[in-house]
Amino acid sequence: MKKVSLKFLGASGTVTGSKFYLETPELNIMIDCGMFQGLKELREKNWEPLPIDASKIDVVLLTHGHLDHTGYLPRLVKEGFKGSIIGSYPTLSIAQIILLDSAKIQEEQAKKANEEGYSKHPKALPFYDLKEAQRTIDLFSGRQKDEWVQLSDNIRFKFRYNGHIIGSTFIELEIFEKLFAFSGDVGRLDDKLLLPPERPEWADYLFLESTYGNKLHPKENIAEILSDLVQKTIHERGTLIIPSFAVERLQLLMYLFWQLYKKNKIPNIPIFIDSPMGNNVLGVFEQFTDWHKLSKADYEAMCNHFNIITSYADTWKTIDDKRPKIVIAGSGMVTGGRVLTYLKQLVDEPTTKVLLVGYQAEGTRGRQLLEGTHELKLFGKYYPVKASIHFIESLSAHADQAELLNFIDNIKNTPEKVFLIHGEPGALDAFKVKIRDTKGWDCHIPKLEENIDLWL
Repeated sequence: MKKVSLKFLGASGTVTGSKFYLETPELNIMIDCGMFQGLKELREKNWEPLPIDASKIDVVLLTHGHLDHTGYLPRLVKEGFKGSIIGSYPTLSIAQIILLDSAKIQEEQAKKANEEGYSKHPKALPFYDLKEAQRTIDLFSGRQKDEWVQLSDNIRFKFRYNGHIIGSTFIELEIFEKLFAFSGDVGRLDDKLLLPPERPEWADYLFLESTYGNKLHPKENIAEILSDLVQKTIHERGTLIIPSFAVERLQLLMYLFWQLYKKNKIPNIPIFIDSPMGNNVLGVFEQFTDWHKLSKADYEAMCNHFNIITSYADTWKTIDDKRPKIVIAGSGMVTGGRVLTYLKQLVDEPTTKVLLVGYQAEGTRGRQLLEGTHELKLFGKYYPVKASIHFIESLSAHADQAELLNFIDNIKNTPEKVFLIHGEPGALDAFKVKIRDTKGWDCHIPKLEENIDLWL
């Protein structure tokens, strides 16, 4: 018998920081390598060395490019990793954009904290810098989807489309003829931009995301909600601020507003896109047309409808623009990025509306706004929240419980073990019960840094 040792180094008992480490007789493999986000106690774990020897990892396989799946890579390299980082081609394009943007923001925030003296440390340091991000990108190696890739004599893998963001996949990893299926983040069945997720047919060991394992997304009339917010913004001569994830959500919002305008559901209100990273992601959509639904003509027409901000000086011009307007800016959980500048200036205005359009992790400013906080801490200072806060849950790029069950419905065997990951405790517990009741499968909710030995 062959032993495979599993180590759950992230997204275990929590949503963020995806890292799953497999020690096998032939190779040591890490699936995803993300940063923790949200609660301070989780973010602080980013700074702790991993409880494994990074220099002994042979390969990292990425399900997709989001920061909570890729953001720890430069630290892994710093700790001695020298192997290959393999993802689909659009995933690596997204990861490159995200890592460079993240490094730049961290450098800027550390500099600002040092200059203005609001760091609790003698000297604020970036989690990683641009040089470290580039050193990581140099290890990237792209592969096509739907093709088996041999890693060693008895280990091979395949990327398969799962519709969460452009380039995202689930991973089928075959180790000594046993199939380990890593769901990654599963997308929606009826996404406006992306195709429906493909589904695994077999899994001896299934690693299944559970972000919405206890919920069904509401059936919301998104067009009506958006057009109503636009009309109120125009009537009150205010600003509608939409914090947005730069990958997928930004492009989806652009598509929705463009469609509303084309159908005469909203007037030609100025809409500003202020996300350097989001602008770069638009280029990935242009390059990888077989990964999404938009035609080249529609893509170009959509982009031409918006005011794309390219400089920080233009951010301030937009803030000073007294016209009613919409601003879509990163980041989606209000943890950083350009949206903080807009909120600092406008969150205390009753004519401001803030629309949250996706999952808000515990400990983020987005979650605080969602839960009705009366003040927001930005750049070391507190600002009163007088803006009205709105939320569209159904724009989430994560499958809900029914869609997750649909994702696993095609599996023809009974997995030896299902590991429920990437969820908060309530979602994990509810989903475990649901799978047990509907499938009879043996589910386990791993704890952070839990080790499990499997004998194949």
